[in-house]
Amino acid sequence: MQAAKQPFSNIQIELMKIYSTNLSDTELKELKDILAQFYAKKSIKSANKAWKEKKLNDDIMDKWLNEK
Repeated sequence: MQAAKQPFSNIQIELMKIYSTNLSDTELKELKDILAQFYAKKSIKSANKAWKEKKLNDDIMDKWLNEK
């Protein structure tokens, strides 16, 4: 017997809970800013990890940018 697949992800469920409330424009902007900061931090952390693992530095980036 196959397990039934949940139709929504955990984030979708949490967002639907938020959507059930009526946020003001100010609160909606604040929530969008929080989400943007969350994903920006994750992106920066991932990029920093890649730089360390690949031993990248500013000189290498400058060289790549100037390649034809």
